[in-house]
Amino acid sequence: MSQANQAQICLQLANITKVFRTQELETHALRGVDLTIYQGDFISISGPSGCGKSSLLAIMGLLDTASSGSYLIDNRDVSQLGVDARAEIRNRKVGFIFQSFNLIDEISVYENVALPLRYREADASGKMLREAEIDQAVRHALQQVDMAHRGGHKPNQLSGGQQQRVAIARALVGSPAILLVDEPTGNLDSKNGDAVMALLKDLNRAGTTICMVTHDARYAEFAHTRYYLLDGEMVSEHALAEAS
Repeated sequence: MSQANQAQICLQLANITKVFRTQELETHALRGVDLTIYQGDFISISGPSGCGKSSLLAIMGLLDTASSGSYLIDNRDVSQLGVDARAEIRNRKVGFIFQSFNLIDEISVYENVALPLRYREADASGKMLREAEIDQAVRHALQQVDMAHRGGHKPNQLSGGQQQRVAIARALVGSPAILLVDEPTGNLDSKNGDAVMALLKDLNRAGTTICMVTHDARYAEFAHTRYYLLDGEMVSEHALAEAS
């Protein structure tokens, strides 16, 4: 991380907890998690199944709320926002990449990438995106992942690696503050997995901020900083090495 990025915090979690309660059981999925991500960072989070990775990513992506703690995106506290406000910030500030691609086969690659912009509400001044602006953003996003020539195809006409590239373009199209990446190579063979990771590395070099959950230690090493979740607690690579 460069000196220029040190003053530019993209995302900050402080003392985040997540507790799931039933009448008979209380499960602590996250225990006092602190995490600061700066613009231009590439962060990886690893850990065994059930360690809290999915819960943490859902909170970071505003798909769920923490039981306690504070969460800032671009210096705005989003920890206490309602469902509609979280949805709007999620659309503008967060790009998601899933291992299952989550593309819609009934519409074209172009329209899949355009979806986040078509669901975007008016900005503070009441301005909506014009069709020409959507078109420009979609074409640029597809060019970034080398899929501009596939815009008219349906997702089920593409290979798994190509579908993941389209999913990355969809995540990029709204110029989010951060990409949240959940096991991006989980449904790919090693060749396509390597290609997707190389693409993410190139995007990060160009300035895209990335936080990636992965079980693959080889891919975790693409990140600038590696963290581990153990029993709901965040441990840095350096702290883990010192403890061992």
